[in-house]
Amino acid sequence: MPDTIIYFSRHGETDWNVSERIQGQEDVDINARGRKQADRNGDLLKSLIGNGEGFDFVASPLRRTRDTMERIRTRMDVDPKAYRTDDRLMEVNFGDWQGYMMEDIEAKSPELVMARAKDKWNFVPPGKTAESYAMLGARVADWLSEVKGPTVCVTHGGCLRTIFQMVEGLDGHDAANLPITQDHILHFEEGRLTWL
Repeated sequence: MPDTIIYFSRHGETDWNVSERIQGQEDVDINARGRKQADRNGDLLKSLIGNGEGFDFVASPLRRTRDTMERIRTRMDVDPKAYRTDDRLMEVNFGDWQGYMMEDIEAKSPELVMARAKDKWNFVPPGKTAESYAMLGARVADWLSEVKGPTVCVTHGGCLRTIFQMVEGLDGHDAANLPITQDHILHFEEGRLTWL
């Protein structure tokens, strides 16, 4: 992990989060509650770092993370569009499972759901572009290797699970099953992660 301060935010809630539909890299908007969560995180960041002068602002290019970042930056009283995106911060790609409910996948392919339950960290869903959490962790680690200064990052639950795995040394099973909140900021500094 880099020797700097990073404030992470998961994107605000989407209707697919509420219904437990698998999003992965599908482009889904945040809902009204998600907008409030993003505003809350923006207010918190403003109280911590003011207008973020000297911070790099980066988000996943998916719409839900960009919308969250823009709301955060608006609450910080800075240009909402003055940030960059990085594809390495996109959510884990669930391949052919994206857009489906887990219960529907379980009805169609119970053996695959069982295989995933046994090793969620390394399981790769069907589909040409599908990834495991381990694969996601490799691209997030690649992004982290380039972080050189204070950063505000808006990303996804899967990416944050890999951050916990790297920083806290969690085994894959525990990391893959961590609940990741959408209404708090995750603060990284001096090798420690703290929810704010």
